[in-house]
Amino acid sequence: MTTYINSSTIDSYKKNHQVPIRILHVIGGMVRGGIETWLMHILRHIDRDRFQMDFLVHTTDPCAYDDEIRRLGSQIIPCPLQPWRPWDYAANFRQILREFGPYDIVHSHLHHFSGYTLRLARLSGVPICIAHSHNDISAEHAKSGLYRRWYCSVMKSWIAENATLGLGCSRKAVADLFGSQWQADPRWQLLYYGIDLEPFQNPVDPVAVRSEFNIPADAFVIGHVGRFHPQKNHQFLIEIAAQVARREPKMYLLLLGEGYLQPEILRQVLQMGLGDRVIFAGSRSDIPRLMLGAMDVFLLPSLHEGLPLVLLEAQAAELPCIISDDITQEVDIIQPLIHRLSILQSASEWAETLLAQRKAVFNITSYHALELIKQSPLSIETSVQNLQRMYQTQLACEVMV
Repeated sequence: MTTYINSSTIDSYKKNHQVPIRILHVIGGMVRGGIETWLMHILRHIDRDRFQMDFLVHTTDPCAYDDEIRRLGSQIIPCPLQPWRPWDYAANFRQILREFGPYDIVHSHLHHFSGYTLRLARLSGVPICIAHSHNDISAEHAKSGLYRRWYCSVMKSWIAENATLGLGCSRKAVADLFGSQWQADPRWQLLYYGIDLEPFQNPVDPVAVRSEFNIPADAFVIGHVGRFHPQKNHQFLIEIAAQVARREPKMYLLLLGEGYLQPEILRQVLQMGLGDRVIFAGSRSDIPRLMLGAMDVFLLPSLHEGLPLVLLEAQAAELPCIISDDITQEVDIIQPLIHRLSILQSASEWAETLLAQRKAVFNITSYHALELIKQSPLSIETSVQNLQRMYQTQLACEVMV
């Protein structure tokens, strides 16, 4: 349970320490993924006079959000990672802390590898070290080999030793990184994502949006947003689409995202004769617009998730959502829109559910849908306020020690 510090203690900290509070987020790269999109929502809405957010990334390649990050006054700091040369990474990491710091907080989003980054941060004198769990990979971990199990065990022990705070986007995500008894340690806490609802209030012309992809106005469009990674279960998704196409010749599948499995999924699409029905739209900055204007239903048969931001967005767009029952129920804000199925059920059963939702009538207005999300724990306003409070509380507690 969070211990809140009164405002006078926080004011005392500010008078004696640098303002703004400086936070270094550690992440692979600021691409258009769920974690990165949430961080951008935070950066846009946080009080940037009081909180300075920089980003240490593991790539020298430009990423989708880099330019906006710089426009908002933050820095992108490359620290390339070669897995078999951790000593080089350590030297670069320490150099970055010396050159760009001092930082009050290092906030790591690297799951198990956060054990290493937080160890380096603590040894360099950073007072607040935060490990953030954004996924539940327990099922994968159960199948892993001896070396992987050893690595995860060491990293978890380093997190326990060095993290002053541990956050998770859902109960499953917290338990995955910090253990099933996480509630016994006050350091481990929930911090839900939030989305910006403003883009979902803009008028959209569906005919115009569909014409951009050569999709007929009367087509039945299944939408999916996610990187091409085993977690997202694209192979099964294509099998479902093929079953829908047998029953509905006007079916189109709109895939948003990129990833290393895309060539393999493209081959599957062609082999199943769906080349003219599946659209690979790549990484997009206008997902709310495409959800509102192009999609009829949203499909998410993931093998596991932490808390999928895209499912919040799909609900904001009032889309029926057919999803895997392995996805945490904490994301079910607009209950009538959510339909859960087991990934053990056949593609045909998933297809029947998709087609049934095409004809479903939901007594939910756009205003009501957005209000439900705004008033839920998953609004961006709540997410930002909670994160700011956690940062301030951590630093005030450090002063009191």
